[in-house]
Amino acid sequence: MENPTPMSESPKPRRSVPRTVTPLSVPAIDSAGTMKFPLKQQALDAIVREALDEDGAFNDLTTIATVVSERRARATLVARDNGVLCGVPLAVNAFRLLDPKVAIRIDVEDGMRVSPGSSVLFVNGNARALLSAERVALNFLQRLSGIASLTAQFVAAVEGTGAKILDTRKTTPGWRQLEKYAVRAGGGYNHRLDLSSAVLIKDNHLSAVDGDIAMAVNRARELAPGVKVEVECDKLEQVEQALAAGADIIMLDNMDPDDMKRAVRIVNHRAVLEASGGVGLTTVRAIAETGVDWISVGALTHSAPAMDLGLDFD
Repeated sequence: MENPTPMSESPKPRRSVPRTVTPLSVPAIDSAGTMKFPLKQQALDAIVREALDEDGAFNDLTTIATVVSERRARATLVARDNGVLCGVPLAVNAFRLLDPKVAIRIDVEDGMRVSPGSSVLFVNGNARALLSAERVALNFLQRLSGIASLTAQFVAAVEGTGAKILDTRKTTPGWRQLEKYAVRAGGGYNHRLDLSSAVLIKDNHLSAVDGDIAMAVNRARELAPGVKVEVECDKLEQVEQALAAGADIIMLDNMDPDDMKRAVRIVNHRAVLEASGGVGLTTVRAIAETGVDWISVGALTHSAPAMDLGLDFD
């Protein structure tokens, strides 16, 4: 099982030279870049095709009625907001699945910043295909870019403190890998991917053992030897108990900054400290300055506003 630790380093700046995409490969940064798109081609095709089917893109009545089948068109996908882009492989695939011969120039890759007017993609292909794929391509890009952009704001807010911004499991069903990828695109880190990836003993788990943190940690060690164990604490007394039980990571749940500072002194680097609960852009800096190691933010994935993007036809 995987440990509940950040899964990747913040993405490094990548090339600014546009590249033309024609083969069916979606690297989305690998080797030197680190960010690695989470879906293989078959899974990518499946999720995009499902979205196109949901939208009726293969039977777009309006486009079929108004545009002749042989007509070609050119269009530029443009950012209308400041932020960090994410979801390019999905948008590219939406156009490709409807027109396998479409020519696509990528001007901005995942993890790169955009400003109003920035060209993201240029597409040249069958007019019907471009029109029918437009909404699905934008939906993927707007949602994931919104997450990446919000993450980047949180990362900027704690710059210089040493604290890392982590996501949670509060993701859209079926989109978890993509949304956690978007967090990485924004410079954040991933907490555990799912319930089987790591041990996180929360308050409801502790209620099953009458609040006995030592018992819960010991049982976790027996079941999953070698896996790091995290314990959620909402009182300083529990922090001391979790530390004595040998927890690797201690989550400070909805504690105020003063109690977080006390917890930092109690733990004194003997465990990783994670702050969680109601974290916002107005409070995250003060939380980071308490000395905690990680700050998990559910809002990154459950409350990120969509980035404004549009497809402009020539």
